[in-house]
Amino acid sequence: MTQTPDPAQRVLELREQLDAHNYRYYVLDEPSIPDAEYDRLFNELKALEADNPQLVTPDSPTQRVGGAALSEFGEVRHEVPMLSLGNAFEEDDLRAFDRRVREGLDLPDGDLFGGGAEVDYCCEPKLDGLAVSLLYENGHLVRGATRGDGSTGEDISVNVRTIRNVPLKLRGEGWPAVLEVRGEVFMSKAGFEALNERQREAGAKTFANPRNAAAGSLRQLDPNITANRPLEFCCYGIGKVEGELADTQIGILEQLRSWGLAISRELKLAHGVEQCLAYYRDIGERRAGLGYEIDGVVFKVNQLAYQRELGFRAREPRWAIAHKFPAMEEVTELLDVEFQVGRTGAVTPVARLKPVQVAGVTVSNATLHNMDEVARLGLMIGDSVIIRRAGDVIPQVMQVVAERRPADARPVVIPEHCPVCGSAVERTQLVKRGKAGQTTSEGSVYRCVGRLTCQAQLKQSIIHFVSRRAMDIDGLGEKIVEQLVDTGLVSSPADLYLLTYEQVIALEGFAELSSKNLLSSIQASKQPTLARFIFALGIPDVGEETAKLLARALGSLERISQALPEVLVYLPDVGLEVAHEIHSFFADEHNRTVIRQLLERGVSLQEEGAIAAEYAASVSLAEFIERLNIPGVAKTGAERLASRFGSLAKLMDAEWLELKQVERFTEKAQSSLREWFRNDAKRQHALAIEAQLREFGMHWDSPKAEAGEGQPLASQTWVLTGTLETFSRDVAKEHLESLGAKVAGSVSAKTHCVVAGPGAGSKLAKAEQLGVTVWSEQQLLDLLASHGINA
Repeated sequence: MTQTPDPAQRVLELREQLDAHNYRYYVLDEPSIPDAEYDRLFNELKALEADNPQLVTPDSPTQRVGGAALSEFGEVRHEVPMLSLGNAFEEDDLRAFDRRVREGLDLPDGDLFGGGAEVDYCCEPKLDGLAVSLLYENGHLVRGATRGDGSTGEDISVNVRTIRNVPLKLRGEGWPAVLEVRGEVFMSKAGFEALNERQREAGAKTFANPRNAAAGSLRQLDPNITANRPLEFCCYGIGKVEGELADTQIGILEQLRSWGLAISRELKLAHGVEQCLAYYRDIGERRAGLGYEIDGVVFKVNQLAYQRELGFRAREPRWAIAHKFPAMEEVTELLDVEFQVGRTGAVTPVARLKPVQVAGVTVSNATLHNMDEVARLGLMIGDSVIIRRAGDVIPQVMQVVAERRPADARPVVIPEHCPVCGSAVERTQLVKRGKAGQTTSEGSVYRCVGRLTCQAQLKQSIIHFVSRRAMDIDGLGEKIVEQLVDTGLVSSPADLYLLTYEQVIALEGFAELSSKNLLSSIQASKQPTLARFIFALGIPDVGEETAKLLARALGSLERISQALPEVLVYLPDVGLEVAHEIHSFFADEHNRTVIRQLLERGVSLQEEGAIAAEYAASVSLAEFIERLNIPGVAKTGAERLASRFGSLAKLMDAEWLELKQVERFTEKAQSSLREWFRNDAKRQHALAIEAQLREFGMHWDSPKAEAGEGQPLASQTWVLTGTLETFSRDVAKEHLESLGAKVAGSVSAKTHCVVAGPGAGSKLAKAEQLGVTVWSEQQLLDLLASHGINA
């Protein structure tokens, strides 16, 4: 008599078999049974669970599909940001990256005959898909999320469960209690073609390329649609982890593979940059034959200790880079050129093209940058042009196919009036200043003079003002800003702080809760740091880093707004053209009015104070004289004049005989100096610059600032090396900088202190050789705690 198997036992057996077959099929690429046999086992499990619903568990293979359609995706904040990668487009770009890595690690350079230290890199194809995060807790998949903006993504947990090669439960053992896996969801070329064939048969819209198909499939609100799309997942790294993992990038990926997660079958280890380039060339030659789309290769420093030592820039790691493949090109017709108006009033030509497929994407528009680029190309409307997707993303007109030019081709003409507001369009003037005086030439940019009376400029200015890295007003997207401007509720950023509940709820798409949330977000933005506020103002050529520099160096909005261009250039990385943009912005009456209104309406700037300690008495008389650009007076002459006279007043009134006594100061230079100071306008301007330097505390006679309570580490250079266990090196750097320290990447005799964690190498050795103070991480923690900073 045949004994009926226990349903619970059989369910466990079937799950184990199906999980094992999935692992062999998707991860190892070694299918062990025919598809028909897999389907038989799956259907048996499905029937048993239907008859015994108490046996259904979330990690069962049958539970990948199910659930009602969502109304919207929830929001997920990434505890470890999902950063983008820097790009390399040429071999020299990759060699430069490798050089920066070796310099950052203090590895020895070679010579013409070799001998330099080589870095091991993890190499893998850059899949053209959608970056996602999978969170496992105690081995079970609990959440899936899109990358989003890197800080916040969408909760796509229900949809990622439908992807066949995403394990609902990790295999084996030894995985961390919390493991965030990051990778790419993509669609194979064969899957893409099959999907489009089904779409055509159903009379539905087809997809332009596998990436769009993957992204659209993964973001379906109905998970049953996602389940019917041929999506795959390939992991490339990790995010948040609570537990132990291998100490190399490849070691971690191999661990993930052993736990049931798919990794690239093209994963390789390269020793040095030349092996990286060989890998890039090899896979580039095989690219067309791969079963999936790739747009380049990703190289990552393999040693995790090295990754931690190299750290991050603002938006990307210093230890990884994407080496993109050359863009693909096609020929199409230029149908017209239209003009767009940007935040700063720049009127930019945009090519309208006869739609053409370039690298799998339908291109109908392309950037032309400016009218100088139009002239360089010799472009006329009606021309046949070569289109390139630069970096496989931004379409660009590369050249004109001159022999195909039609007889009725028309020239591209910049409009005399703004296409949005009708104000005059003027060409910018470039002013170059030097010892011979200033010269003016025409710039490449045309601007609408309407400023914020131009709705295009106003809308773009407000979109920038409310953006995440500026005032960070959540809920004010582009469409809402357009409504606010079009209805006349907002005519400057300051008007945002006058909005009432009655005005907001009357807008399209707003209800009681969303109106209250928007007003709360506006209210919460009223205490920005000085750096955020400066960035939010949208000063031309002033990005986030320059805004931080201005805030930290000058310490207050009043000083920044009053600073003369000739004073601003004493700050690092501020050139004369940027300095004049800053000065012109704050000299503008309309801009001053908007800033005054912002402050009157409750915006209160945080982190204002004195100028940074390193800029106190930072300008020498010799440097001041040199920067006056007096013909014939260079650095050495300026130093001798400063030594001889000791003050600007004495130099201005110097007699001919006094100048003659200055060593090696020619008669021509003497004459030039006296003539320069006889010019009353130049004399008064020099005095005005000196007065402001004195007022700001940057003057050579100003007292040297003592490291105050807020800046106890001012003028000190610190270096971080090795592994920090309490926090990342970037966080440690932020803490040290908040106390006034400069955090450098290399050790020198001027280094004040080196903080060395486990795995510290050449930097620690150099510090010991130079006699530089070396601290442990605990000593750093104690220092931070003594100043109220708790890690």
